[in-house]
Amino acid sequence: MPTTDLETRDELARRVTRRLFLLRNITILGAGAGIVIANTFYSLNLPQQPLIITLALLALLNLLTWLRLKTDYAISNTEVFIQMLLDIAAITSLFYYTGGATNPFVWFYLLPLIIAATILPRGYTWTMAAIAVACYSALFFFNVPLPGNDMHHGGMHHDGGFQLHVFGMWLGFVMSAGFVAVIIVGMAQNLRERDRRLAEAREQALQNERLVALGTLAAGAAHELGTPLGTMAILTAELEQEYVDDGHSSLHRKLGILRSQVERCKEALSVISASAGAGRAESGHRMPVDAYLDEVINEWQTQRPEARLALDFTATDTHSEIIAERTLSQALINVLNNAADASPQDISISGNWSGDTLNLEIADRGPGLSRDVHEQLGKAPVSTKTGGLGVGLYLAYATIERLGGSLEIADREQGGTIVRITLPLLTTVAG
Repeated sequence: MPTTDLETRDELARRVTRRLFLLRNITILGAGAGIVIANTFYSLNLPQQPLIITLALLALLNLLTWLRLKTDYAISNTEVFIQMLLDIAAITSLFYYTGGATNPFVWFYLLPLIIAATILPRGYTWTMAAIAVACYSALFFFNVPLPGNDMHHGGMHHDGGFQLHVFGMWLGFVMSAGFVAVIIVGMAQNLRERDRRLAEAREQALQNERLVALGTLAAGAAHELGTPLGTMAILTAELEQEYVDDGHSSLHRKLGILRSQVERCKEALSVISASAGAGRAESGHRMPVDAYLDEVINEWQTQRPEARLALDFTATDTHSEIIAERTLSQALINVLNNAADASPQDISISGNWSGDTLNLEIADRGPGLSRDVHEQLGKAPVSTKTGGLGVGLYLAYATIERLGGSLEIADREQGGTIVRITLPLLTTVAG
């Protein structure tokens, strides 16, 4: 069973357990108040000792439930079912000493059944229904009758007992309406939460499909371009060897530039192939955060020597390390390239890290982004001529999210765009 399904079921079971905890508290307070009212104002002289013992045991069960909710262990359907059985046993004991089947609060048997029907499998629900019916039926034959309530001789003969019964029926209706409303509202909330999770899962699945399709396309393109780039590299090297004299210095310089650009394209294709799954990227290794950032920035500045970059790094934990992956490095380079396309002469990158988190901010002073770009971030590739955003940012978003980080983009108040990146870190102990 997938981990997410287990987490969802445990969350639902915990929500139901908390609801049982609340209902049990209401039952304890209501039953206690009812006993006091019956003995004080109606002189029914209910058997207090067994009723108090039952309420004490119910309170103990609620204490154990409260302690159970404090733990991190998953709550199973069987555990919820056992708690409901104990609730039925407790209310059966209360009804036994307070009139049996004539008690106006016998509708309490329906609450565990309603809850069981909402979350438990069919077998548990039918078992709960059978037990509740059996307990209710037994109360017709085994009970301690209320004073003034004689079921064997025509029912109630005293006005006081009848009035108490009518009042109990009214109060039972009011409480049942409230409890059913609470349960139904909780069910509706659970259904809405489930629908939300399903929508998120469908959106994530769609995004994964887009990434797979994009990766397949990129891998195919990388394969098709690999051969002509290799041919160009060979021909460029041969031309450089052929025109080495001083009379062709200008041609030789241009061939050098061409060769470096071809090598750059080949490296980019290698990264695309690795990221797309056509090849295997570097598995990643531990590096100090500052060393890794220096490596990425130096590589980027080699590709974009015309860009001007202002750095501002702050480290409160010098022992933090990061998993250096080639795909992550390329994701950061893609973000820097987008900033350089927007404003090559004014780029700033600031960062701070402490403990297990690295926070980066990459800012430019370009024209900013449209609303459509903001809405489509991470959902689909976006393209804008002014901002320079497209597949690169889409892949960067997916890569950083896959590694447990996050990428957010916003407009700067003073103009331009700022990209906020959060990445998980590893913490080592200084030896």
